[in-house]
Amino acid sequence: MIHTQTGSGRRILTFPAVNPCESISVTTLLDSLLQISGEILSFKSKHFSTNKRSVKETLRHIQSLVIFLEELRVQIRFGSISASRRSVILSLSELHVIFQKLKFLLEDCTREGAKLYMLMNSGQVSAHFRALIRSISTSLDTFPVESVELPGEVNELIYLVMRQTRKSEARPDRDDKLAIDSVHWFFNLFENRINPNSDEILRVLDHIGVRKWRDCVKEVDFLREEISAGKKSKIEIELLSSLMGFICYCRCVILRGIDVDDEVEDEDEVEEDLMMIRGLNIDDLRCPISLEIMSDPVVLETGHTYDRSSITKWFSSGNITCPKTGKNLVSTVLVDNFSVKQVIQSYCKQNGVVLGQKGKKKVAVAESLAAEEAGKLTAEFLAGELINGDEEEMVKALVEIRILTKTSSFNRACLVEAGVVDSLMKILRSEDPRVQENAMAGIMNLSKDTAGKTRIAGDDGGGLRLIVEVLNDGGARRESRQYAAAALFYLSSIGDYSRLIGEISGSISGLVRIVKGCDFSDSAKRNALIAIRSLLMNQPENHWRVLAAGSVPVLLDLLKSDEVSDGVTADSMAILAKMAEYPDGMISVLRRGGLKLAVKILGSSEVSPATKQHCVALLLNLCHNGGSDVVGSLAKNPSVMGSLYTASSNGEFGSGKKASALIKMIHEFQERKAGTVEPVLGRERFVHAW
Repeated sequence: MIHTQTGSGRRILTFPAVNPCESISVTTLLDSLLQISGEILSFKSKHFSTNKRSVKETLRHIQSLVIFLEELRVQIRFGSISASRRSVILSLSELHVIFQKLKFLLEDCTREGAKLYMLMNSGQVSAHFRALIRSISTSLDTFPVESVELPGEVNELIYLVMRQTRKSEARPDRDDKLAIDSVHWFFNLFENRINPNSDEILRVLDHIGVRKWRDCVKEVDFLREEISAGKKSKIEIELLSSLMGFICYCRCVILRGIDVDDEVEDEDEVEEDLMMIRGLNIDDLRCPISLEIMSDPVVLETGHTYDRSSITKWFSSGNITCPKTGKNLVSTVLVDNFSVKQVIQSYCKQNGVVLGQKGKKKVAVAESLAAEEAGKLTAEFLAGELINGDEEEMVKALVEIRILTKTSSFNRACLVEAGVVDSLMKILRSEDPRVQENAMAGIMNLSKDTAGKTRIAGDDGGGLRLIVEVLNDGGARRESRQYAAAALFYLSSIGDYSRLIGEISGSISGLVRIVKGCDFSDSAKRNALIAIRSLLMNQPENHWRVLAAGSVPVLLDLLKSDEVSDGVTADSMAILAKMAEYPDGMISVLRRGGLKLAVKILGSSEVSPATKQHCVALLLNLCHNGGSDVVGSLAKNPSVMGSLYTASSNGEFGSGKKASALIKMIHEFQERKAGTVEPVLGRERFVHAW
């Protein structure tokens, strides 16, 4: 997507030009033409990855036309030419559209990140230049040169431009063709697992202006965006995938002059995506109509979310009701649900899913043989650098592994197969903080891979103990300990590993220390929180270990704090809800005022639907295990029922059924108290709820 100065966007090699209005004055039209001309001529100083000769020809014609336009503006101001002549306005209006399209085309040819893509599409680019340059001649044909009093040299210039543009034969440069042939040759070598000659690769990269490590990063980002955007043929997807494999190879193997401290991206954003999908039920992301993951979620006035395309079809069929509730709608206005969209994007990024046109998921893997083999060659090279490279080469390889492992499941699989896990585990105890941090980040990302989990844990669980060691290493960077917590989350998804992690001394207490620590960011706290929650969900025996680590008072303190994000609040509430499923956990929560705090949070308008969902779950579990004492305490609070009815009617994130169950329990308690029904709930223990 190209973002313009006005904030609008357009796809590359698309030219959404706007026709001037029919009532526009010649003076205004000329001023606009000269402004666009200046913007076009500003491209003289920029590097073009393709069609350099066509660009020079275009700029030469624009420069000549500027002389003509400036002289025309002077003549109109002095009244030598009628400003109302229809033929003049029509000719200049056509020229205005052409100039807009030329500007778009030049933007595309110089766009950062699209240099390799534009080279491979040089034939299409040439066709655009040829059509637009020839259109200049057509627009000038309608200009009344003979009847307009312009200086003779200006008239001659116009005729010259008309002749030259009419015969324009804009074609791909010879150097472009040679570079394209080389790229296809590289693809062939990749398919046969052969490393291309580095000098040949550098020649191609120099031709398109990709000379730095950061340039390759931009190219990869653009290609990834192109693969995921819009409907493309299999051939297009294969080419884009091959180009991505090639440019990743170039970044890791050829252009390795990376300043690690400056170039590594901040992982907080990546970890924020990870935290957002904690304990997520994928069904919550599906449209109730199409049952597919929503690509463009919107909200109706009823508060329910649907995919825009599905609900639009529903309305176009004559329905004016909410499909889920059947309620008649006063308005069919659709409001973007940005929070759900962000959750979906995070889920897709972390699970290697690309949403297509209809919201169907597509696993992000190599779509061509060249890309697949290039990925394997790259992984083998990086694995070798970890073993045979010097300290700086090892650090650079670690940075590349860290980046590759967070981009796709395919890259993770290649690196696991190349044997990088063993090397990463061996250097986790490194005293160099750069080495340990990047190695731990790589381990964290590789723990998402099924085979990676096995390699990391080891036959005897030694890898798990090593990660816990980093988690509790007071001398390590905070980031290293944060990544260790996230790695434990991914590894704990396997029941046996969840049990082993729980049994390791210091594992859960280490996570609790991060949650409690004031020097850790919200992102780090959430890493630790979802790891604790995963240990609870995948191994019930861990609940007493979490309780023994002093988690309940720490979590309740977080809920009382105004300095943590809503994400931390939601995660804390989710763990407490899980702990309250057990009698000892329920008692611990109640004795520390958890019931009163949960009621307060449920009635707050400042917390997210996800937080309220977990809050409802906590209250329900407290009532189930606490019996009539807890239910009675809730029944005494006049604000509870209103909050529960709101949660039940909204039904966001699956809280509706649990809220309804709580309402029913409170009603039954009140009826029993009034003597209208027989007692059902026993009072097996006395619990001081408030």
